[in-house]
Amino acid sequence: MTTPARSQARSTARLAAVQALYQQHMEKTALAKLLDEFHQHRLGREVDDEDHEGEVFADAEVEFFDDIVRGVDARRDEIDAVLTAKLAGGWTLKRLDKTMLQILRAGTYELIARADVPAASAISEYVDVAKAFFDDREAKFVNGILDAVAKEVRS
Repeated sequence: MTTPARSQARSTARLAAVQALYQQHMEKTALAKLLDEFHQHRLGREVDDEDHEGEVFADAEVEFFDDIVRGVDARRDEIDAVLTAKLAGGWTLKRLDKTMLQILRAGTYELIARADVPAASAISEYVDVAKAFFDDREAKFVNGILDAVAKEVRS
C-alpha cells in the first residue's frame, strides 16, 4: 500500500525528473553529472540561488527519480517512437514545447517500464506536473497523449 508520504515523495521525484530531463535536453549534460548535481543540490533540500530561488524538492524518492531519468535516457528512441505515433498528423516531437516533451517522455517511460505504477496514477501525476508549467489546455493534452500510450502499452 502506498503511504501519503511515499506518494508525495514520488510526486516530487517526478517533478524533479522532468526538470532534470529538461536540463539534460537543453544543456546536453552527461547523465552521471546530471544525477550527481540533482542528488547533491536539488533533491531533499531547499535551493536558494538565482536560477532556482526557493525551489524545494523535499524528500523526493531518489531511487524513483533515478529510474525515471536513467530510463528515459536509455530508452529515448523507443519512447519517442511511441509518442510520435500518438501525435496528430503533421505534428512532430520537435514542435512540442521542450518542457512538454520531457513530461510526455517521463510519463511514457513509466507506462512502458513501471508496471508497479497503475496507469491511471501515472497519467494523473504527469497531468499535475503539466499544471505546474502550463494551463488546463496543455494538461488535457498530456492526459490525452498518455491515455493513448497507456492503451497501447498496458493492454
